[in-house]
Order: sequence, then structure tokens, then C-alpha cells
Amino acid sequence: MTADTQTLSRIAPRSGVAFELNEGERLTVIDPEGQQVADLLAFVRGDVGEVISNGRTFDYEETIALTTGNRLWSNRSNVLLSIEEDTVGRHDFLLTPCSEATFRHFYPGKPVHRGCFGNLAEALAPWGIDEDRIPVAFNVFMNVPVAADGSVSVLPPTGRPGDHITLLAHRDLVIGLTACSAYDSNGGSFKPIDYRIDR
Repeated sequence: MTADTQTLSRIAPRSGVAFELNEGERLTVIDPEGQQVADLLAFVRGDVGEVISNGRTFDYEETIALTTGNRLWSNRSNVLLSIEEDTVGRHDFLLTPCSEATFRHFYPGKPVHRGCFGNLAEALAPWGIDEDRIPVAFNVFMNVPVAADGSVSVLPPTGRPGDHITLLAHRDLVIGLTACSAYDSNGGSFKPIDYRIDR
């Protein structure tokens, strides 16, 4: 895939956006500089009580290693998005969006940031989505290996500049998308995220 820079939108480091994605449209999320995570949420437009669900997705896809060919399901057992193309092949759907509490817990002594949780809450508010409706996000490009003993760790993303993932919408959706704010998730630095909608 060759990205047309004329049609790209950019999310500044440590910020987030929300937008509508229609059924049949494709969303491509791009890591322009490499090693940057993007938290992604999807709500059904017109009924935001239906939302992306990691539990349903793991159950129906029978894997936690989601990549090309896998689908992202809702809490009501409907497919919201399917992954059509993925040049990274490693994403996380276990860990919750980083928040002020995350920074106090994991990064004592470092400046507290509202994180993806705060960025998503602000961006999604115009659709009536408040903090209590924000679930575990699909953490695009995030590298969270699970050890044999069940322990998890957060390692630098494996994505290289220009890597991307393309998702097809199966419903009319409201999407929340960030350029992640947590130190460990992004290998200690913060970069932008690009995205494109193909109609």
C-alpha cells in the first residue's frame, strides 16, 4: 500500500481524536515514524451502548494475537471491524488505556499526564460517551508479550516507519483514536499517528 499524504490526518503526540466511520469504509492507521502505539475504540453510532469488546473478540476469534483476517467484536456479539491488512502483526487487546492513575502507579516522579483515557474521553464526549463507557482499547502496534507463567510485560513496539493496519467497518461507527502517551508503551518517546479513511 502506498499512502497518499494528501488524504492523511495526523494525531499529534500524546493526543487523541474521534470521528465517524461508515459501514463499508476502511480505516488505515499508520505509524509514520515507528515504535508508536495508537489506542483504538469503536462504538456503534446511534447506540453507543454497543462497543468494541476484548472478551468477545478473544472468545470468537480464539486468539489474543489479532492480525490480518481477524475480526473485532462488540459486547453484543456483532462484528464491528475486520482487519484486512497488517504490516506489523503485533497489537494488544489486554491492557486498559493509560490514565492519570497509570502514570502515578507506574511512573512515580515523572509528570502526570491524562493519557489515552483522558484524551479519548474528551474526544468522544460530543457523542455522549463519558469516561464510564470507555472499555479496554485495541492497542494498535503495542507490544505486550505474555509469558508462560501468565505474566505480561510492555516492550517497545516493533513497528517501523510507515507500518500500518487497515480495518473494514461492518457497522456505522464512532471511532476514538490516540497517539499513546505512556512511556513504556512507546519505547520512551512520543510520536504522531497518521490515519486515513477510504470511502
